[in-house]
Amino acid sequence: MKSSFELAMERLGGSTKKLSDDQKMKIAEIDSKYKAKIAGIKLRSQEDLAKTANPEEDDKIRKEVSDEIQRLESKCEKEKDKVRTE
Repeated sequence: MKSSFELAMERLGGSTKKLSDDQKMKIAEIDSKYKAKIAGIKLRSQEDLAKTANPEEDDKIRKEVSDEIQRLESKCEKEKDKVRTE
């Protein structure tokens, strides 16, 4: 019997291919690497925000951080997709 996830993936045209242990390990490493990068960015941004008293500068820092996090998350997903299709 198929799980609801498998049925949904079939309807959406996605693959429910099982990942090998090596693929799972690579994906976990990629996740860990990007989570560390994002945590570093968040930490630096908090330090930068603590130093500034200008609301416009705060907004600029938050926007830059948001953009950088989105870029890293996208890059992370692309790397994981590459591993999944190996």
